[in-house]
Amino acid sequence: MIPLIDSHSHLDADAFDADREAVLARARAAGVLAQVVPAVDAAGWSGLQRLTVAQPGLHAACGLHPVYLAEHRDEHLDALESWLDRHPRTVAVGECGLDFFVPGLDRMRQRRLFEAQLDIARRRTLPVIVHARRALDEALAALRRRPGLRGVVHSFAGSAQQARQLWDLGFLIGIGGPVTYPRAQRLRGLVARMPVEFLLLETDSPDQPDCDWQGRRNEPQRLVRILAEVAALRGEDPAQLAAAITANARLLFTLPPPAA
Repeated sequence: MIPLIDSHSHLDADAFDADREAVLARARAAGVLAQVVPAVDAAGWSGLQRLTVAQPGLHAACGLHPVYLAEHRDEHLDALESWLDRHPRTVAVGECGLDFFVPGLDRMRQRRLFEAQLDIARRRTLPVIVHARRALDEALAALRRRPGLRGVVHSFAGSAQQARQLWDLGFLIGIGGPVTYPRAQRLRGLVARMPVEFLLLETDSPDQPDCDWQGRRNEPQRLVRILAEVAALRGEDPAQLAAAITANARLLFTLPPPAA
């Protein structure tokens, strides 16, 4: 069993309410011994905190996701600051970002909330977990204006040039189920050649299942399938690759070694 860290899993989602313990057990049996679980709105922070306290190996990140814009209030930014004061074990700010794909989301308001969360993370020397769908260039510009900020762009789907710009800023990219699809040629080519020190693996459970899991609720146990695909693309030993990627996650999020 190869110890792994799922760098982006929504294990607190309603989709897991009926069998969360079993999902966790399957993940641990597969070697996924730790997970970073990012909240998407202020209403979810308390439940996520309870979950991560109750379950070893789960690490909370708190933020305001752009897709849930209607749920956010301006005062939630102050609430995030207060939350981080009270819960210093929170490992990142996020999931936050920009989404120019979903219609009807106010772009100006997205920008304001995103940049405010970046500033919070920078003041507190916390990494950020960034969602950037059809908005990567604008997200990059916001990150450039904040030198020294660390983080990951999760579910990366951009170009090699955009990836290099992120690496130049010290940002990592999160790779999940989409890399297993043969049609994802640009992503697969990037993952095959990129520097391993900027690579994280994720499932984005319950979303974005791998090609062998299409149409089913995604789970953290599927991280093993993603690792196998990435190792094959790179021509590397899965165990050695897993060790390097796990070290990346531990360093970015200041995580302890995953317990066996």
